[in-house]
Amino acid sequence: MEEDFLSRFFCTSLRYKSLSGAKQKYKVFSWLLFDFANTSFSVMMVTFAFPLYFKNVICAGDPSGDALWGFSVSLSMLLVALVSPVLGAAADYSGKRKRFLLFFTLTSIVATALLSFSGPGMAIMAALLFVLANMGFEGGLVFYDAYLKELASDKSVGRVSGYGFAMGYLGALSILLLVKPLLSKGIALSNIPNVQMSFLVAAIFFAIFAAPLFLVLRDEKKESRPAISFTALGQSIREVKYTVQHIMNYPDLARFLLAYFFYNDAILTIIAFSSIYAQNTLAFTTGDLIVFFMLVQTTAIAGSVIFGFVTDKIGPKKTIVITLMIWFVVVVAAILADSKALFFSTGMLAGMSMGSSQAASRSMMTRLTPLEHVTEFFGFYDGTFGKASAVVGPVLFGLVSSQAGSQKAALASLLLFFTIGLVLMTRVRSVGGKAAPLSKVVE
Repeated sequence: MEEDFLSRFFCTSLRYKSLSGAKQKYKVFSWLLFDFANTSFSVMMVTFAFPLYFKNVICAGDPSGDALWGFSVSLSMLLVALVSPVLGAAADYSGKRKRFLLFFTLTSIVATALLSFSGPGMAIMAALLFVLANMGFEGGLVFYDAYLKELASDKSVGRVSGYGFAMGYLGALSILLLVKPLLSKGIALSNIPNVQMSFLVAAIFFAIFAAPLFLVLRDEKKESRPAISFTALGQSIREVKYTVQHIMNYPDLARFLLAYFFYNDAILTIIAFSSIYAQNTLAFTTGDLIVFFMLVQTTAIAGSVIFGFVTDKIGPKKTIVITLMIWFVVVVAAILADSKALFFSTGMLAGMSMGSSQAASRSMMTRLTPLEHVTEFFGFYDGTFGKASAVVGPVLFGLVSSQAGSQKAALASLLLFFTIGLVLMTRVRSVGGKAAPLSKVVE
C-alpha cells in the first residue's frame, strides 16, 4: 500500500512516452526506492548511531576512538575514490552496470549486519567491517546515479533527481522511527543488545527496499563481454587515462567537478560531525539527536522536491549557487548557536540546503555528461571527486578542532571550502553541451 502510494505520488507530475509508460513508471520508481533503501545505512552507520557507538562503547570513550573512526571513514572514501573510475568504465564497457551495483550493495548489507555483533574491545574488527560497509554503500552510488541519464530527459532530470533524494530522506526518517524504541535508553554500554539490533534492522531495511531495482531494471544488451576480465580492466584503465588526459576538452565539466570537490567537502564534513558536534558542544542527549535528525530529514525531503522543480525552471547552476549561499547562513548560525532550540532551527535549514544542493549537483553532472561515458564520468563525480573530498574535510576539521580547542573554530574553517566552491561554480556555463538523444525516457 505504502509503495503504491509513493509510486503514484512521485510519478504523477511526470509524463511518459505512450508506448512504454507503465514500464517506465516502475523503472523510475524502483530507482527512487533504492534511494529510500540505502539512506538507512547513511543515517544509521555514518551520521548518527554507529559513530557514537564506536566511540563510546567499542572504544570505551577513549580519545583514540576519534582517530580510528576518522581514519576508517577516510580510508573507505579513499579506496572508493581510487577504484570508482576504473570500475565505472568497466561497467560501461561490459554493459553490466547492475551486476556491479549488486555486488557493492550486498557488500554493504552483509558488513552492516555483521557489525550488529560488534562490541567493546572489538575496535579493529569493527573498523574493518565499517570500511567494507561504507565502500559498498559509496561505491554503489556510482552505478546507481549513472541510471539517471537513462531514466530522465533534460527537461525532467532536476525533478527526478530531487525525488530520489527526497525518497532517501524519507527512508532515513523511516529508519529513525523504526529504531527509536531500541535507542530510547541511549547509545551506551547498558543498552548494547538494542543498539546492535538497530544495526541489523538497518541492514534488513536496506536489503528489502533495494531489491525492486534489481528486479525491474535491466542492463543494456551489448556483445558478450564479461563484467571483470583482464581485457575489460585494461580497456577501463585506458578509458580512464584518456578521460584524465582530455578532461579539459570538457571545460565546464572540469570546473564543475572542481567546484563540487570543495563545497561537497564541506557538506560531507558537516554531516559526519553533526552528531558529535551536537553532543559535545551543546550536550544533546540520544533522544535529542533522534528528534534532531528526524527534523533534518523532513526538511531535506521538502528541499529535494521543491528545488527539483526549481532546478528544472532556472537550471542547476543557479540552484547550486542559491543553496551554497544558504549553507553560508547555516554555518554561521551553527557557530552562533548557544541553545538547543537555535541549533534545531539551524538543523532544519541545513536539511533544506542539503537536499537541494545534492539533488541540483547530480542534475548538473547529468547534463554535462556524454551518454556513452555516463558511468565512467559518474565514477569521477561520485568516486574521485566526491569521496576524495570526504578525506580532506574531516582531517581539516579534526586538526583545527584539536589545535584551537574549539569545534566552532573547526566549523568556521569550512566556510573557506564553500567560498572556493561558490567562486568556481560561477565560472561554469549553464549549459555544457547536449547529450545524445535518449529513448524511452521521462519527459
